[in-house]
Amino acid sequence: MKLTYNIEDKPSLDKLIVYAIQQLLAIMAATLVVPLIVGNGMKPSAALFGAGIGTIVYVLFTKAKSPVFLGSSFAFLGSMAAAFAGAVSAEAGYAGLIIGAIFGGLVYVVIAIVVKVCGVAWIDKLMPKQVIGPTVAIIGLSLAGNAIGDLQTGKYTVDGVVTANPLICVVCGLVTLLVTMLCSVYGKKTLKLIPFIIGILAGYVVSAVLTLIGIQTGNDAMRVMDFAVFNDMKIFEVPEFTFLTAIKGISSVDGAYIATLAAAYIPVSLVVFAEHIADHKNISSIIEKDLLQEPGLHRTLLGDGVGSIVGSIFGGCPNTTYGESIACVAITGNASVATIIAASILAMIISFLSPFVAFVDSIPSCVMGGVCMALYGFIAVSGLKMVQKVDLEDNRNLFVVSVILIAGIGGLTLNFGVISITEVATALILGILVNIILGNKKVQ
Repeated sequence: MKLTYNIEDKPSLDKLIVYAIQQLLAIMAATLVVPLIVGNGMKPSAALFGAGIGTIVYVLFTKAKSPVFLGSSFAFLGSMAAAFAGAVSAEAGYAGLIIGAIFGGLVYVVIAIVVKVCGVAWIDKLMPKQVIGPTVAIIGLSLAGNAIGDLQTGKYTVDGVVTANPLICVVCGLVTLLVTMLCSVYGKKTLKLIPFIIGILAGYVVSAVLTLIGIQTGNDAMRVMDFAVFNDMKIFEVPEFTFLTAIKGISSVDGAYIATLAAAYIPVSLVVFAEHIADHKNISSIIEKDLLQEPGLHRTLLGDGVGSIVGSIFGGCPNTTYGESIACVAITGNASVATIIAASILAMIISFLSPFVAFVDSIPSCVMGGVCMALYGFIAVSGLKMVQKVDLEDNRNLFVVSVILIAGIGGLTLNFGVISITEVATALILGILVNIILGNKKVQ
């Protein structure tokens, strides 16, 4: 595709800030929700700071040549839950989050050393286009249910039950999607580069108007938003960083608990490694530069692994490259790494500013669902574009692609205690095995 900004380009400061905010909006909802799912007092603002500093580490290791933002990884939810479940206290659980992330990051370091010594030819042979293409598509398609679920859901609840009529939520979400599409397709200059910001603001305004009408008429079915997140809000608040609590519980950590953490984190890191490859193959196809060659897979792995460790020290959540960030690059044509750096710095600054975090929290799920229909769809289409170069008249390729698509779309997951292999990883593993069994060759 034709990029508006290439990797090395640096937009003017005013544009850079706007583009950075757009990147943040694309990744922020998912990044903030991971600590909320894990619970145990974890703070979304700390996770946001961790994502920002983790991304800076990634940029440094990749020599500022890979335009990807790192955010909280959903793959480690089970591992993080195990860290708290096996701890003798909450403080020890926080120490476990950091120790576990270190185990996970070291897996990437070890693989990076192997790649540095052996090269990436084996990766290309193991995961050619007939394997990686449908896998990238699955990354987007596997999230389709999340997008549609959000599209039909509001924010305001009574006794834990969402009151907004799903049809009203869909209207808000589709307004968001429509405005995003119109800006992306027909927008001029800057407008074309910030379709998500304009789309989210449009959906937000419509949701706010409907909510105010609902409040005035006493009709909770129209209350899409929840303004309560702004109550008792401070302007400035220091995030509760993970390491501050972990220090109090480190003395309670023993060998058995460390072994539990290793068992919970290491296998998941091996699985996420496969998704790391898929993400970097995808962004490589978008920017038309092979990141596995330059800056090199070993560097992207080190950046991801070490960035994940650093991010966990502050936010508790292991980080990973975000498909939403990659899709944002694909839709806007802005591959400037300067934008990623600016987004990282803003993430760290914003984590101290409660009003902005509250604003993001107030965005109705249906509005983000409308945006995610485009984001996740672009991820899926990126993978399908790779499949275009595959000869599907050859039954060997057809079987490989078919197995991956059905396993991924069907949601085939494998669970081994606290270890869960996601549908994306399962589909990829099956595709690799089928490709090897059928003796396929790399597609040029």
